[in-house]
Amino acid sequence: MSTKILNVVGARPNFMKIAPLMEEFSRHPNIETCLIHTGQHYDAKMSKLFFEELGIPKPDIDLGVGSSSHAVQTGKIMIAFEEALLQINPDLVVVVGDVNSTIACSLVATKLGVQVAHVEAGLRSFDRTMPEEINRILTDHISDYLFVTEKSGEENLLHEGISEAKIHLVGDVMIDTLLRHLKKAQQSQVLQKTGVSPKAYAALTLHRPSNVDSPTQFSAILQALEEVQKDIKIVFPMHPRSASRLQEFGLKQHIEALPNLIVTPPFGYLDFLKLLAEARFVLTDSGGVQEETTALGVPCLTLRENTERPATVTQGSNQVIGTDPERIVAASQRILAGDFKTGGRPELWDGRAAQRIVQVLLKEFSDRA
Repeated sequence: MSTKILNVVGARPNFMKIAPLMEEFSRHPNIETCLIHTGQHYDAKMSKLFFEELGIPKPDIDLGVGSSSHAVQTGKIMIAFEEALLQINPDLVVVVGDVNSTIACSLVATKLGVQVAHVEAGLRSFDRTMPEEINRILTDHISDYLFVTEKSGEENLLHEGISEAKIHLVGDVMIDTLLRHLKKAQQSQVLQKTGVSPKAYAALTLHRPSNVDSPTQFSAILQALEEVQKDIKIVFPMHPRSASRLQEFGLKQHIEALPNLIVTPPFGYLDFLKLLAEARFVLTDSGGVQEETTALGVPCLTLRENTERPATVTQGSNQVIGTDPERIVAASQRILAGDFKTGGRPELWDGRAAQRIVQVLLKEFSDRA
């Protein structure tokens, strides 16, 4: 008897998480898969590039919801996904990460009596001003299978009263993707195209609303970058949200005046992985980048007051330094002076998380047969 599994992606961070799962599912003839792209991130060029680079099958259905406020976007996804779910009638819905698509599709599936598996469950920043934190908590509490990347995830879920039987520590599917594609990424010409040399630049990503939606906060971070770029080139693949806010706040000219701050459009996965791997250090407010730098052993300075991925700090190469300009500059200067944090990969970050997830699901569904 075959098991029909409906997989959901909606935003670029989801693509790296679904790729190893789709590949692993394809190895089992008794698993029938369907892939839905909600269209939450709707840049056709970037989405197409990620799908091609990661070997993800073309989505069976693209809901095409596009960008809106949290409420409008979540509502649009729910309406469109319900119709697709009723049409497909799967045994299980798999959601990944913490974007609006994650909670929207989980809610629809649960209310229609379809089981949900949440990949990357249990992560907590304990900051409920982050939209992603709300998505994580709600998704975890209505899911039937909770696949956890690190020990803190297990502890968080148990503390919230979730049954231990639902929780499975499997490792990190993001690292599955990274390890699989690292050799290919090394062939990327992105450094030559950008005009930098290995270990002679810092990489920067910045997109969190708390950092870029406030002119005061964004200006403070730019103040720190102005100082850091005096000592080392900074490559900044700019997120569309950040680009929009720079224009809106009248800060674009300020950034353009910094000679060693190299602003580029967003990169594809392989180019971005090469950029991270060869950086002297990375400045970021991204959760995924904290994981990737830990796997690569590259020093990472997280421009936030918290992290939902504490293993990257306790075991990896990440430091959470906040957004105070003086702290950012001081931490950067310490790394440039050779004083930086080293670490290793957390437990089960070995490239086999997707295999463990599929084995759990195969056992569960064979037990029911």
